[in-house]
Amino acid sequence: MRLFDSERRVMEVLWKEGDLSAGQIAAILKGEIGWNRNTTYTVIKKCIEKEAIERKDPRFICHARITRQEVQEFETEELIDRMFDGSKKQFFAAFLSEEHLSEEEISELKEMVNRLK
Repeated sequence: MRLFDSERRVMEVLWKEGDLSAGQIAAILKGEIGWNRNTTYTVIKKCIEKEAIERKDPRFICHARITRQEVQEFETEELIDRMFDGSKKQFFAAFLSEEHLSEEEISELKEMVNRLK
């Protein structure tokens, strides 16, 4: 599922805090990024329409229907498809050529690759 940045902000609150009322989400986002209540409610409504959030009554409790991992996987695949013609090999080559990795990071990446075998 593709989420816009504003929708991801709302989802991040739910992923971190668990189920909350729309008012609680609005209060958190007002403190974090200065959104007013109407902005937050509009974004929550869009997330409900996308079925990323389930609304539970009473008190308009919001429940995340998708996980952070599901969004990360979708957006990673979308990036690879769009920027690297679907080639994970090209994606990793570009990533590794631009980054200065520590020995620890290199070791961790090697372990990840070895677990795929």
